[in-house]
Amino acid sequence: MKIALYSGTYVKDKDGAVKSIYQLVASFRKNGHELTVWSPDVSNRDNHNGLTVHKMPAVPLPLYPDYKIGFFNAETMRQLDEFAPDIVHISTPDIIGRAFLLYARKRSLPVASAFHTDFPSYLSYYHLGFAEKYAWKYLTWFYNNCDVVLAPNESVRRKLLDKNINNVEIWSRGIDRELFDPMRRSEKLREAWDATGKSVIVYAGRFVLYKDIEVVMRVYDRFMESGFARSVKFVLIGSGPAEEEMRERMPDAIFTGYLTGVALPEAYASGDIFFFPSTTEAFCNVALEALASGLPAVVSDGGGCRNIIDRSGGGVVARAGDVEDFFTKCRELHEHSGRYSELRSLGLAYAEAQSWSTVNGVVIDHYSKLVMQSTAPAGL
Repeated sequence: MKIALYSGTYVKDKDGAVKSIYQLVASFRKNGHELTVWSPDVSNRDNHNGLTVHKMPAVPLPLYPDYKIGFFNAETMRQLDEFAPDIVHISTPDIIGRAFLLYARKRSLPVASAFHTDFPSYLSYYHLGFAEKYAWKYLTWFYNNCDVVLAPNESVRRKLLDKNINNVEIWSRGIDRELFDPMRRSEKLREAWDATGKSVIVYAGRFVLYKDIEVVMRVYDRFMESGFARSVKFVLIGSGPAEEEMRERMPDAIFTGYLTGVALPEAYASGDIFFFPSTTEAFCNVALEALASGLPAVVSDGGGCRNIIDRSGGGVVARAGDVEDFFTKCRELHEHSGRYSELRSLGLAYAEAQSWSTVNGVVIDHYSKLVMQSTAPAGL
């Protein structure tokens, strides 16, 4: 197959969605398929190993310059026509994604889209909840014009079906077990964090409101106020618009910035508990990365993170937004070594079975069928 892939960002390790896309691209190429990628957000530092990646014209988002708004122009049209894809994969249903959808429909090409991010759920965090129904109206139109929509788990699939979105299938997520491994634990790194003899509570993700960072900061306060200041250390992996506020309110925490390559799994494995209260995750790659690194996870009962914990048994679930419940769950893992060890073992066993080749093989089969159906002579 020749696959045209559009993604709002294609910077390696930038977020969970991009990590999944990189793995999908690798699986397609490994199985002999040809791809070309288009994105407005491409790093010149990334090595694409011979893959053609077109960087599209773009401007930074006003409130979040790490991400960009791109534009589909005549040059993009020429590149697509020259590539002559058999199928179009759209990872981001934005302005460019809509243009790719219309391009494919005009040429009677099959279209697939992946639901990576629950964008409408972000709106309430910015006092724009009134716009959520309009966002879903657009997404319902967008996804119903695709031949298949790939949801990361059954709970998201049911949510999309409840929004009257058709043709929803499951594309789960895998984990690179050679990269994320408890053996990467570094006592030298823990010493640098001033965490020797302490329980390290790790958060990994963007520092933005819709990741429920207010809960992170308030749970930190509860630990500091409850006599645990000398026995726990908070380590925050990532960055974002709220970093300055978080640094001010969490003066004893370690802020690592964005980590890539082996630095990220080393940081995970050097922690002890993974704490992620976000309710807006579709899948929650970071929770799977944490389990694979040997960290039991404390997550919210809302969003995709719960699905991973329910399936793996590798952590505990707290009530969404309930600071006291999150504090209690984290404290219990800190204080009870038997329960901690049980959850850690379950999480590692689950991660061991999450192969990218198996997960992505499902997508390749879907796409092959779509292409064959689109090219079959009429009446057959």
